[in-house]
Amino acid sequence: MTVNGEVISLLGTKVDPEQDVVTVDGKPIQMSTPRTLMLNKPAGYITTRSDPHARDTVMSLVPEIPGLHPIGRLDKDTTGLLLLTNDGTLTNALTHPRHRVNKTYHAWVQEIPTERAVRKLMTGVEIEGKKTAPAQVEVLRVDKHRTLLAITIHEGRKRQVRLMCAAVGHPVISLTRVSLGPLVLGHLKEGKWRDLSPAEVQSLFRAAGVKEREDK
Repeated sequence: MTVNGEVISLLGTKVDPEQDVVTVDGKPIQMSTPRTLMLNKPAGYITTRSDPHARDTVMSLVPEIPGLHPIGRLDKDTTGLLLLTNDGTLTNALTHPRHRVNKTYHAWVQEIPTERAVRKLMTGVEIEGKKTAPAQVEVLRVDKHRTLLAITIHEGRKRQVRLMCAAVGHPVISLTRVSLGPLVLGHLKEGKWRDLSPAEVQSLFRAAGVKEREDK
């Protein structure tokens, strides 16, 4: 057994179900009743449980639930679908690189990308010394000096979509995540949240290639 990554051999070791991550044979152990929320994250909030600089975090937008934490990250200026859970098994299923769960973003970018620029986004561009995996890209709307792209990726590199678009010469103006796996943001208003249904949670496990909860 490990607690926060450290092997525990002493009987009677105490853990905090709200703070500690406990694993047995590499699998997270559920310490409290599983609950998963979908939040439509507004701009200006950082995706972390707390911040030493007293900036606004997404935790201020959702109820206090033991062990609740964000699954993955959206940067401060990015809006849209963010999941928060106290279910370590679900977190692992959605964040482990081998599971390749798709995430779709709507990105307004500067100017109008050429077919060559869109093709580069689709086949992969080099950011921070490493080429991105192939992406799905669709042009949704073209205005005079900006374009709305739908970009679907399965990687989780920091600020990936922004860096990809900048790499092809079309910096992002605004960015919203509109889906994660089978879940879509829909009409959930910015700053609001809702509980996922058991069926929605199971659909996330299936999207990750996990047929059933590993802690059952």
